[in-house]
Amino acid sequence: MSTSSQLINKAVEQLSRFPGIGQKSALRMALYLLKRPETEAMELSQAILKMRTEIKFCVKCYNISDADICNVCASPSKDSSIVCVVKDFQDVLAIENTGQYNGHFHVLGGLISPVDGIGPSDVRIPELLQRAATGEIKEAILALSSTLEGDTTEYYIAKKLGEIGVKVTTLSKGIAVGGELEYADEMTLARSIRNRVSLES
Repeated sequence: MSTSSQLINKAVEQLSRFPGIGQKSALRMALYLLKRPETEAMELSQAILKMRTEIKFCVKCYNISDADICNVCASPSKDSSIVCVVKDFQDVLAIENTGQYNGHFHVLGGLISPVDGIGPSDVRIPELLQRAATGEIKEAILALSSTLEGDTTEYYIAKKLGEIGVKVTTLSKGIAVGGELEYADEMTLARSIRNRVSLES
């Protein structure tokens, strides 16, 4: 989609890179910003730049954070003996929004995928095992998507944690097979957490 302004065209090109934003939506956003006061555009650009350059990852669970320790790990009301293992921080947001989980998290940052050359050491499984080895974790809830990669990762982690003596559970299968966790509705996700099932190592 092209306009009479190369500056707008460039803005549309950048905005359309966002997930779910097509050329028409990107153009509407660009034209909206053009109509707004210049200060609003400056505030938006500064907020995005600040987020991108100053965001941190929790040194304990690897969730997104403004400080070295995220607000979940720092909360005294959270049970640190229960750790929910997820693929990415979007899954943390989805589970927290259910209001049904009161433990900590561990963000893997990916899943084991031999086809893509991604092994256990390429995601944060060694860090999870180090946490478990301290004796802090009593139960690990594996909240991974029901895909080939998710099942492979789940099996590997369950085996390793079982060897350490950690109780391992997984979400009940209210989550559709082949579905991504972050797209599950809150009610289904909440029910899956409450009805989690034990995994035999």
